Amino acid sequence: MTSLPRPRTSALPAVLTTVLAALLVGLPLSSAPVASSEQRADKTAYASVTGRAEFVLPYYQDHDVRTFSFDAHAAPYSRPLPGIPTGLPTDARGTVTVSHYSAERNTTYTSEAVVDCLVTGPRTATLTAVVTKVGPGGPDELGKRVGFSVYDGGGDKGRSDDRVGFSWNGANLLPGGDTEPAEAPVGTCMAPAPYAPVTKGGYTVTHAELPPMPKR
Repeated sequence: MTSLPRPRTSALPAVLTTVLAALLVGLPLSSAPVASSEQRADKTAYASVTGRAEFVLPYYQDHDVRTFSFDAHAAPYSRPLPGIPTGLPTDARGTVTVSHYSAERNTTYTSEAVVDCLVTGPRTATLTAVVTKVGPGGPDELGKRVGFSVYDGGGDKGRSDDRVGFSWNGANLLPGGDTEPAEAPVGTCMAPAPYAPVTKGGYTVTHAELPPMPKR
């Protein structure tokens, strides 16, 4: 024997009654905390450069394989300096790995560096890093700051239009008189334009405006 349906009651559901009561007394409908403006500001996007790619030198054709890997992220005002206790809006963190396979010597030379500066524009970035490790046979450049530039041309899933530049190999010299030009020191975030076309892989530049100085 089937049971008959229960008759409807005129009483409001308990949840609706609670909502109405809260509205009448002016109470919030939820006890969940509401994000403050400061909390929302913490979600500010920061600039970054990531990716790995091979590239060629447009002015020098060979069979070498040159590769830069970037994992650089902006960390504004995180590196205090003498006279600049707040640090700079271009402060950054991360790593750069350089790999150069010499076809003539059948040897791959590597080095690693720690990022200290990053600045971006739409699709472009300039960063510097201090060398912390050099592989066997590589030049003695520990502690040296080197500069890189990146152009994110898109098309990473097909033919990449990306480019890179770097602060050595004739791009940062100090000509003077009859003597052989010396290589100039590299300051923070200094590098030439990205002149070398990427042939394999690609980079992603996430642009963000430099944030204002922190309030004291």
